[in-house]
Amino acid sequence: MYKIVKRVLDIIFSFLGMIFLSPLLIILILAIKLDSQGPILFKQKRVGLHKKHFYILKFRTMRIDTPKDTPTHLLENPDQWITRVGKFLRKTSLDELPQIWNIFVGDMSIIGPRPALWNQYDLIEERDKYGANDLLPGLTGWAQINGRDELPIPKKAALDGYYVSHISLALDIKCFFGTLISVVKSDGVVEGGTGKLKEK
Repeated sequence: MYKIVKRVLDIIFSFLGMIFLSPLLIILILAIKLDSQGPILFKQKRVGLHKKHFYILKFRTMRIDTPKDTPTHLLENPDQWITRVGKFLRKTSLDELPQIWNIFVGDMSIIGPRPALWNQYDLIEERDKYGANDLLPGLTGWAQINGRDELPIPKKAALDGYYVSHISLALDIKCFFGTLISVVKSDGVVEGGTGKLKEK
């Protein structure tokens, strides 16, 4: 039952988001165009519900000659490929805003496991153990507020599994506000890195 409510909330909040965030979206579009050559949006094949592929939308943060379908952490010296505006967008997670459209049309949810790249076979396989591939991927999720880029693949998949097992409105609210705090503090953002969570 909650999954139905969740989808209705996704439609409502993504629609309102497109309206109220339109001034910010226009500013970011202009900044991207003035900063570097290339399209405003970046489309990338990702793994969605039941491992069906879809194209996620992001504001372009990298040069147009960047190797395609290569996770940032697999690029040699990833900083060389990121534009000046792109560094700001990635640090603040504003590059993810176009995914409001992905949410509105039903490719994604506001909260859920972050969609894997189509060729991130290790992450996809790990998520199969927890049923995390059988849930709509999210703009943010439990793993994002518990390590983000720093998480090793098994830990990330396990956190996604926790979300699948405990999905509820209360957990979604916790993920949402936890994401706002993480974005403000830039917690877990490791450019070109994954699996670098240090023991505390």
